[in-house]
Amino acid sequence: MTLMEVLVSAVIVAVVFATIIQGYLIGAKRAQWTGYSLAAQSLSVQCLEQARSAVWDIAMNKNELTNMNLTARSYNTTTLTLTGYTTNILDVPWKGTNYLMATNYMTIQTIYENNYTNVPVQLQMVRVDTVWAFNAWGDFTVRLYTNTTCTFLAPDNRGF
Repeated sequence: MTLMEVLVSAVIVAVVFATIIQGYLIGAKRAQWTGYSLAAQSLSVQCLEQARSAVWDIAMNKNELTNMNLTARSYNTTTLTLTGYTTNILDVPWKGTNYLMATNYMTIQTIYENNYTNVPVQLQMVRVDTVWAFNAWGDFTVRLYTNTTCTFLAPDNRGF
């Protein structure tokens, strides 16, 4: 074999190994992003479940949805909307200081569905936007991602 053949084969082997290693790194980054996204979705559903477990009984004039533990709570009386946020650590494995914080922006809005009937149907729309950061794409910039969960709640009517 000539020196040229040896060099070409060495370059081919180097390119193949570099491609394999790059594929593993991209797969690891995607798996990490997927884990963070799933943890953020679980955090969003956790806030939604807290709202669903609150007592809202129109007959007893009791609405515990407005008692959610939110930071920067504000209530708009014209749109009947309660907003605020909470922060929490994403539920992914961490040790020391490498945890990842997420912010849950919560919106609870009262909606009257049948305004034209004698008994309007009152609903509460609960929306949770979970914002989390991810910076492992290799460009050294932190990108924010948002997971959104939304549901409608009907009153309990336990007084009947």
